[in-house]
Amino acid sequence: MRVGFYPGTFDPVTFGHLDIIVRASALFDRLVVGVAVNEGKRPLLTLDERIGTVRQETAGLSRGAAIEVVGFDTLLVRAVRDHGATCIVRGLRAVSDFDFEAQLSGANRRLAPEIETIFLLASEEQRTTASRIVKEIARLGGAIDKFVPRNTASLVLSKLRDGAT
Repeated sequence: MRVGFYPGTFDPVTFGHLDIIVRASALFDRLVVGVAVNEGKRPLLTLDERIGTVRQETAGLSRGAAIEVVGFDTLLVRAVRDHGATCIVRGLRAVSDFDFEAQLSGANRRLAPEIETIFLLASEEQRTTASRIVKEIARLGGAIDKFVPRNTASLVLSKLRDGAT
């Protein structure tokens, strides 16, 4: 069984993330979407909220693979191994993403040479979509429905209205 692991903070999950999930699901028998704790990014949404929105938004999206959504707070290669995956899936929007991702891939390769990393280039219409930008647009009162699904947009706006930073 071919198992891939797509990690991210998903704060919030965007159409760009969903694009990568759909396309990666065609490459594997099972795709694990790993929602990282990553307190260093100071997420707007809690881990449970992020896991919930990713589960909700990926229901029925697969192109073949069973999609499983899990949270993790360990070293990435440990989470990949724990879930029986042999491949890390990373999405790229621009050349600047590649530089950082190449460094991460190299570190992961040294830690776990049996785990491969593949990069999927974001669809053209999603290349400008980043969770950080979506949150900033929402904080400043802009519409985010072109970047995130309706239910996710409602949650983000609700969190901002309730005073989350």
